[in-house]
Amino acid sequence: MTDASQYLLVCYLAARDGGEPVAPGHVADELDRSPAVATETLQRLETRGYLTYEPYEGATLTAQGRETAADLYETYVVLSAFFRDVLDLAEPDREAMALAGSVSSLVTERVAETLLEDDDIDVSV
Repeated sequence: MTDASQYLLVCYLAARDGGEPVAPGHVADELDRSPAVATETLQRLETRGYLTYEPYEGATLTAQGRETAADLYETYVVLSAFFRDVLDLAEPDREAMALAGSVSSLVTERVAETLLEDDDIDVSV
C-alpha cells in the first residue's frame, strides 16, 4: 500500500492543518503527481473505504482512513527524525513520506527506541 499510503498521509496532514475536504490539487502538488492521477488514486481509495471523494470538493477521510493514516503519521514522524537527525539527509520529510507505508511497526518501534537513546534527538509527534 505504499503509493496509497502517501495519499492517505497527505490527506491526514492537510486535514490536520486546514480541515477537510482536501482538494485533489493539493494532494497532486504535495506528491508531485498530475491532478488526474491524484483524482484517480483518491477515487480508488474511496472504493477501498479509506475516504469519501466528491468531485470539485475533495477527499474526506473515513474512520478507517483516519486510523490508518494516524498509524502512518507515527511512522512518518519517526522516520523523518531518523533521516534528519541521524542520517542528515537534505529532504528527510520527503524520504519519510516515501517510506512510511513500507516500514513495519516493529521497525518503527526499533528506530524510535534508537532515537530516544540519544538525548539530542527530538522525535515528538
